[in-house]
Amino acid sequence: MAATRRPAQTAPYRCTECGWTTIKWVGRCGECQQWGTVVEASESTGIVRTVTPISPGAGRAARPITTIDTTDAPRRTSGVGEFDRVLGGGVVPGAAILLSGEPGVGKSTLLLEVAAQSAKSGRRVLYASAEESTAQVRLRAERTGALHDELYLASETDLATILGHVDEVRPDLLIVDSVQTVASSLSEGMAGHPSQVREVASTLIRVAKERGLPVIIVGHVTKDGSIAGPRILEHLVDVVCHFEGDRQTSLRFVRALKNRFGPTDEVGCFDMTGAGIAEVPDPSALFLGHGSPEPGTCVAIALEGKRAMPVEVQALTITATSPNPRRIVNGVDAARVAMVLAVLEKRGGIKTSDKDVYVSTVGGVRFTEPAADLAIAVAVAGAVTNQASPKTLAAVGELSLAGEVRPVTQAAQRRTEAARLGYSDVIDNRSGTLRGALNDVRTRVRPGRGDDIPEF
Repeated sequence: MAATRRPAQTAPYRCTECGWTTIKWVGRCGECQQWGTVVEASESTGIVRTVTPISPGAGRAARPITTIDTTDAPRRTSGVGEFDRVLGGGVVPGAAILLSGEPGVGKSTLLLEVAAQSAKSGRRVLYASAEESTAQVRLRAERTGALHDELYLASETDLATILGHVDEVRPDLLIVDSVQTVASSLSEGMAGHPSQVREVASTLIRVAKERGLPVIIVGHVTKDGSIAGPRILEHLVDVVCHFEGDRQTSLRFVRALKNRFGPTDEVGCFDMTGAGIAEVPDPSALFLGHGSPEPGTCVAIALEGKRAMPVEVQALTITATSPNPRRIVNGVDAARVAMVLAVLEKRGGIKTSDKDVYVSTVGGVRFTEPAADLAIAVAVAGAVTNQASPKTLAAVGELSLAGEVRPVTQAAQRRTEAARLGYSDVIDNRSGTLRGALNDVRTRVRPGRGDDIPEF
């Protein structure tokens, strides 16, 4: 008796991202590793097998790139200079901007300031808050001085209702806070679900392109600091900015991680105050001590994007009372400090193995690039020998294990910025070695400053 063949069973579930199929539902796609993208095959997955060609209209026909007119898309200032710096000079009409950051860092405060300044310049702004009521936003606006008749508020979590507000208000700038709290009736799942985030973001971006309306979208981050939701969210938008800062300090930075209209190496600097957020066009004074030079301090020139900023590195050493000396750092990389101390003792003749060493930066800034090596070495050497560096001295350089002072990126720009700020003596790779750099520092110390310092 011949065996009967069982009919082939079709996979009832399919991934909306890559098309991977499975016979049972799973929370994570086995091919693209995306969460929440596996749905029943009977549902619309967005994967089209065949597409019928459609002839474009006369206004949408492909043209040579040299004939495209860009005069109808000039950049518009947001009214906040530091934010414009990160965007590449201003907001481009039709641009979709994604701003992410840790909870409580000040994303809503920054965008409320952007909305207020844009309204004061004569542009109508619609601020759609899905996390706060209009009364709560109004209270924050009163505290920060962000009240203006051209700034419209709406508290909505439904995408269709937000689009209705756009049709009624006809704004020149749309701010949605946040994409993870807005839901669309065209997609299954709760707000924040990957399919919902994708649907909301794609709809807002489509509206932005069709109407030439710039849209700023707030995005949440996960516990590891990455943007929550599907990765496609970052691919869809034109600009991805990250708002970061330490909760223990008032300093905040905006960095561009992606920018289709400008560079990605610019950094905007802000200061969170009780009256809101304030721009810091020249943050030099934030990272410097204000007293007379003391042993164990040295100024380095840090590079944040294209902006060079002086950062004071402070070191304190005391005789260790335990078999294992302590190494406490703040604002610098602990591993690099340990390496610098080893090179300082082996190559520079400054013994630190019997001392507790504390190294910190001023103002809460993090200075983790290799250019901080030489400044850390000079500060620790000054703390050990009780030698105070002059106020006009700055040190920039990377240390190798052989004791060589290596050049750093944008060295000419750092020296120029140092000279502009009054640091006429810059110790860098021109000294050759760590011992040579320490001797160069010693020759620049005025007679009578510090104790008698032996030759290095």
